[in-house]
Amino acid sequence: MDIIHAFILGVVQGLAEFLPVSSTGHLLAFHEILKFDIANSLSFDAALHLGTLLALLAFFWRDVITLLKGFFQSLRHWQVKTDEGQKLAWLVIVGAIPAGIVGIALDNFIENNTRSLILVAVALVFGSIIIWWAEAWSRHQWQNNQITFKTAWLVGLAQIIALIPGISRSGATIVGGMFKKLDRATAARYAFLISLPVVGGAGLLKLFDLVKSHPQGGELTQVFIGIITSAIVGYVVVKYFLKFVQKHSLSVFAWYRIIVALALLGFIIFFK
Repeated sequence: MDIIHAFILGVVQGLAEFLPVSSTGHLLAFHEILKFDIANSLSFDAALHLGTLLALLAFFWRDVITLLKGFFQSLRHWQVKTDEGQKLAWLVIVGAIPAGIVGIALDNFIENNTRSLILVAVALVFGSIIIWWAEAWSRHQWQNNQITFKTAWLVGLAQIIALIPGISRSGATIVGGMFKKLDRATAARYAFLISLPVVGGAGLLKLFDLVKSHPQGGELTQVFIGIITSAIVGYVVVKYFLKFVQKHSLSVFAWYRIIVALALLGFIIFFK
């Protein structure tokens, strides 16, 4: 049964990581409500991010190659203003720095103080309000697809708040981009790219923690199944979500978040 649980959590991670609904909040809710028997659940959830990292690498492999080439070329000859590859590399780095620093500095605090269903429910509602606000505001703004370093930094700051379960990393960064007048599709694509170093780094650190705890063979199987499942599901979600945001608003996800928040509050009141 534990393997089935790992598969289900992999599906949840793959679906929720790239949609503005909070994968961390959903995973926490599944653990709390369904009482999944997964050893080291926090490290397991973080390791699942390696699956969605694989999905991003597979989908954006051309961009990743461009990023790597641009980064190493910039170390030899700085041409960020004229070289698109170098500029993209440093836009991703700048956008990833805020959440990377805060995530490392407050890792233990976040782990010990944010795994609460009430907090997740409140964060889901708060995120819905921000999504509706961003959609309403952006309809009256001239939009573009040009990302500046100022925009990258501000979107990176928005990613910090997504360290709270229930906020959503993709939601915070996409909305951050929209408030800087990026069109929805450009904001979503950039949001996924800047998540590469943050999600990859966090996932690897937690995987190392999991390995250091000397897991049994069955636990390693759970991790493997969860990662592969989240990678496959995540790839499909990225592909179709990027098409979706070209023509549709994020409001449907805001309504979904409200429904989930109400369901969580109902569970807390009547069953907790």
